This record gives sequence, structure tokens and C-alpha cells, in this order.
Amino acid sequence: MYAKTMEGLVGAKTNMDLVNTPMRVYKDARRRGDLAVMERAMGYAGEFAGKAQEYQEKAEEGMEEEVEIVREAEKLEREEAAAKRAEEGEETEEEIRGKAQARVEARSWAALAGEDTAEVSEEGKALLQSAPGMGGGKPLAAPQALTYTKSGAASQPAQAAGISISV
Repeated sequence: MYAKTMEGLVGAKTNMDLVNTPMRVYKDARRRGDLAVMERAMGYAGEFAGKAQEYQEKAEEGMEEEVEIVREAEKLEREEAAAKRAEEGEETEEEIRGKAQARVEARSWAALAGEDTAEVSEEGKALLQSAPGMGGGKPLAAPQALTYTKSGAASQPAQAAGISISV
């Protein structure tokens, strides 16, 4: 808690406690019928109540200032966290770029050294051209459905079963 807030709270509490004494005197003077003492006691009570009000306002001002200070601190903290995340993101991007560059360099060195290379024969190239979806050839036939007997032997089904679903 900040000093202005503490001072306001303590001052208000003290003055409210001090109001009790003149009020006791006022009640005693009223029982006796002493108007002069009653007036003096009410003057003191009013004075202490006024000071308590001033200290209460001071405490409220202190709390408002405290809220502003906390808001500014939180704003700075958020900005620092955002800057830190951005910096970490840049570092991560640099690491990724470095690793990608290292892979490219490793591949280049492997190619220069003649390592991990594969050559496709003419027969393989011809098979590739005749494969479906690769530039030619017929699509492959769907595999035949098989059913298995209780003994585990495979057999061709007599008729294909059709399923119709409507929604």
C-alpha cells in the first residue's frame, strides 16, 4: 500500500475514534442540562468528523493513484513480454533457417562426394511410364474379393453383395 493511502486510512480511523470522546461529553452534559458544554462538545465532534472526511478523501485519492501506477506497471510488463515473444520467434526462425541451410549444404556435399545417389535403369523408366497415373498404361484391376471357410481355405464368393444406403 502506498503512503498516501495509508495516511488517509489511519487519519480517518483515528479521527472517527476521537469523535467518540466529545460525543460522550455531549451526552453527559445533556443529562445535566449544561448547554455550553453541549455546544463545545458538538464543536469538537464536528471538527473531528470533518478531519475524518478529509482523510477519507485523501485515502481515495491515494487509491486512485495506486491503481494508475499498477496499470502502468502491468502495461510495461505486457509490452516486455510481447517484445520477448517476438525476439524468441525471431530466434526460432533463425534456427529453422540455419537447419534448413545445413540440410541443403549436406545434400550438396553428398552429391559432390557421390554418396547416396540412385540411378534408374531404362527398364525402370519404361515401367514408370506405363504405370497408371504416371503418364500412361492402364489402370490396375480391382482385387478380387475372397471369403474364407471355417477350415481357413480361401474361396471366391458366389455373388457380390450390394449395399444401398440412403440418407
